[in-house]
Amino acid sequence: MSNPWAAWLAEHDTRRFPLSRKQGWDAFATGPPRPGFEALTRAQMSRLGQEELTDYKQARFVWHANPPVVKTQQLSAAFEVIDQVMCENYRDSDRVKGSVVIDAKPGLGKTTIATRYGKKFHLDQYRRYGSVTAEGNQRLPVVFLPLSAGMTLKDLNIKLLQFYGHPAARAKTKATLGSLAVDCVFSCDTRLIVIDDLHFINFRHRNGTEVSNHLKWLANEMPVTFIIVGVGLARKHYFDEGLFGDEAEYAQTGRRATACPVVPFAIDTAAGLRAWTDLLRAFEKHAILADAHPDMLTNHARELFRITQGHIGSLTNHFDRMCSLAITTGAETIDEDIVKRAIADVAAQSRLRPPA
Repeated sequence: MSNPWAAWLAEHDTRRFPLSRKQGWDAFATGPPRPGFEALTRAQMSRLGQEELTDYKQARFVWHANPPVVKTQQLSAAFEVIDQVMCENYRDSDRVKGSVVIDAKPGLGKTTIATRYGKKFHLDQYRRYGSVTAEGNQRLPVVFLPLSAGMTLKDLNIKLLQFYGHPAARAKTKATLGSLAVDCVFSCDTRLIVIDDLHFINFRHRNGTEVSNHLKWLANEMPVTFIIVGVGLARKHYFDEGLFGDEAEYAQTGRRATACPVVPFAIDTAAGLRAWTDLLRAFEKHAILADAHPDMLTNHARELFRITQGHIGSLTNHFDRMCSLAITTGAETIDEDIVKRAIADVAAQSRLRPPA
């Protein structure tokens, strides 16, 4: 007898693709969604062999670790802001395009917003224009660049060229690297560049100033819109380019960039509580547990809010851990005991308050 869970894992196990390379981004953007499967009853599980039961458990671990991206109020509001700025993408190449800056605290889904918007844009471009440009090059509508600490101007250009798989990524001068990056953007008809973790750049340092100026140069040279993602960018003087006082008035970034705030959920109003419970219901539908039931999570809405403080990143972590506990303990549901036993992440733990 075949083992359907082993077959499912062989095809749909954890996907490991680097978004910072064109192959990985394309796999993320164009790959099919992971197919779901029905939860087995306790009686059905009791009839499984040991290997089948182990693989069924593993398949559920994979499934729960990858919940769907829910169209929350925050995501919808962010997409609306990005859509407005993206209209500048229709400007001719002699006109500078703006940028979107998603500047918010950790755990609020900033990168998810940027990557999901990029995925949508990528698919729209493929649908309209195909996967090959008029010149016969691979069309790469979106570039994703995660930054790291100590990033220099040269490092930024290298990462950009590495995304395209350019063979000369490490063999040229700073100026040549920049020109090659611009050539790649034009050749592959790139229209959107997502730069993640810009907060790693110190804009008061010489390297940070060079990176800031280079980003402006790239915006002038390339027919693209930038989505910038970071934590505390306003406080780090990204918008005024590290300038102070009267000099800050001459910073161009503040005039070219549009802030896209992302806030945590709040349940102090009826509308806020409704949005939070709607999110929990979406997670409930994703749970594959023998004794799962409607309101399995919403019955604990206030406690889950207390634990996560309304941060979707913390909720995603807690959901994964609650489901894992429900499976490994044999509870096969999420009840008060499972909610409390699941370990919150460090940021959530540090802000936990006693129950009201």
